[in-house]
Amino acid sequence: MLLRLIAVFCLALIPLRALHAEDAPLRAAFPEDDFTLSEYRIPMRDGVELYTLVLTPKGATGPLPVLLERTPYDASDVFGSRATTQLAVMRGTEFAGKEFIYAFQDIRGRFRSGGEYAMYRVPRGAFNTSNTDETTDAWDTIDWLVKKLPGNNGKVGIWGTSYPGWLALAALRDPHPALAAAIPFNPVVDVWKSDDWFHWGAFRAMYAFDYIFNMETDNTAYVSYPYADRDLYTWLLGKGSAVRALGGLLDQRHEMWPRLVQNPAYGPYWKDVAADRWFDTPTRVVPTLHVHGLFDQEDIYGAPAAYAAMERHDAANDANFLAIGPWFHGQQFREGTALGPLDFDEDTAKRFREDVMLPFLRHALAGAPDPHLPPVTAFETGRNRWRHFTAWPANNDKTSLYLQPAGGLAFTAPPRDGGFAEYVSDPAKPVPYVQRPVLGVNYDDEESIAQWRSWLTQDQRFVDGRPDVATWQSPPLSDPLTIRGAPQVVLNAETTGADSDWVVKLIDVFPGQDPEDAARSGMEIMIAANIFRGRYRESLEQPAPIKANRALEYRFPLPETNHTFLPGHRLMVQVQSSWFPLYDLNPQTWVSSIMDAPPEAYRAARQRIHTSAAQPSRIELPVDRSSP
Repeated sequence: MLLRLIAVFCLALIPLRALHAEDAPLRAAFPEDDFTLSEYRIPMRDGVELYTLVLTPKGATGPLPVLLERTPYDASDVFGSRATTQLAVMRGTEFAGKEFIYAFQDIRGRFRSGGEYAMYRVPRGAFNTSNTDETTDAWDTIDWLVKKLPGNNGKVGIWGTSYPGWLALAALRDPHPALAAAIPFNPVVDVWKSDDWFHWGAFRAMYAFDYIFNMETDNTAYVSYPYADRDLYTWLLGKGSAVRALGGLLDQRHEMWPRLVQNPAYGPYWKDVAADRWFDTPTRVVPTLHVHGLFDQEDIYGAPAAYAAMERHDAANDANFLAIGPWFHGQQFREGTALGPLDFDEDTAKRFREDVMLPFLRHALAGAPDPHLPPVTAFETGRNRWRHFTAWPANNDKTSLYLQPAGGLAFTAPPRDGGFAEYVSDPAKPVPYVQRPVLGVNYDDEESIAQWRSWLTQDQRFVDGRPDVATWQSPPLSDPLTIRGAPQVVLNAETTGADSDWVVKLIDVFPGQDPEDAARSGMEIMIAANIFRGRYRESLEQPAPIKANRALEYRFPLPETNHTFLPGHRLMVQVQSSWFPLYDLNPQTWVSSIMDAPPEAYRAARQRIHTSAAQPSRIELPVDRSSP
């Protein structure tokens, strides 16, 4: 077996076009190129070959480290639409300098690579009985690169955003000895708790359908579903459950859809694929920079969770780093001066790349002096400044913000007879998650993707005042209030139904008349928001009906925050029971699985949020009292 692998490795050193004469080279070489393009098919331990594109800077004075990105999104897309002879122009904001060799690999079954594609391939074990997974493929790739790639210095860094970020974490499960650094940007980590597919049990049906259709219809191209109505709220409303509305539009090619439908609860499958559960006993802690966006519309759970899982093993606090920016998903490689209506006073993404990312890579891989990066670098919204910490969460004290009678908010407990607020949640008239028309997630449509990237910062006045959205608001603040970390919701709520979703939003309300910024006067900007499916109140693994007409306690976290509410601003909390069409509709009656609920199961329910001392509803805020 060893001799066979050696022979295969030697053959793989030959560039792609020499191995496969029918494959045209991706790009011809030009005399003015400041880089060399090479293409390889790197063999894995089971003989499957993975297409790998390598860009090597010309004129290097010595061996260079390799920056590797493993991707399902087409390695050859590295060139984009730019015809250039300059590597820095080609890579744009992802150019880390000429001191690196850049490698890009299609994972199994995608674009030019061999093998069969499996979306978020489960690690070897109960759900993957083969001898390969994304960890072994990363190991075999790195082993080949350091042994066979000309001009490398024996060190490899792995990086990637979103799905490639998850792939970077997979490489860290059993790191190759040559793996010297990793940067998972906005990685998918736990797709049930609060990343791609679910948020605490509520199914992101529309997003999941779009992504699965796009990715699995054709493994060599992206395919967008041709909707019959521009407003997806209108298109999906009334079609029923996710299976009935969307399942029939998919076929046997779309293998992820049945996995979602068959696993609505937090069972063993989701736990196996959750990246933060991979690091209980790591064989080695590789220097890792976790990168998180405060307004990540796709994977807002992942980076802080992976950082926390690995931080337990960083005894000296000098190998595991976290960077937090005010960004949408992937904005660290785009312009970072603003997001939606928010302005950050500088290009935060550029600052991160220059002050954190590049020093980290150059030290870990290229032998540059230790930049002594702080363990945590985080942008504080509200005050618009960077802060440095030794750990995350940082310097916080849990302080309860109580929902009060008559729509107030205060840091004191409500009166004993505080009562409740109530509204009717009707699946026939759900609350939209973004101002209509809802354009979906189409990366080929600029208007659509702009809406998707910014919806977490959209002014919530578009739903404030709806009869099915309950609202509480504080008086104007006299002093700044800084929160760092994940607020915890403690909701005492009741429903006339047997199931319910609870959406809770923590909002910064700008002054109604701001003499310095009239355009932002009165804005209601979500600082943190999330949804929880009531059937999982007692157990995430075993759903159970809700006892009707009884106040029950629901506890769940909101996403990470690093924000200062400024003097003159107000705090607001909104509670509702639908967020459509991003999340599927809860029928609000008991069915064994909401995925295939029959039409007659969907009924309106009266919801009550209790605001008394005996049944207090509150948000436990991670307040930093030491913040200057």
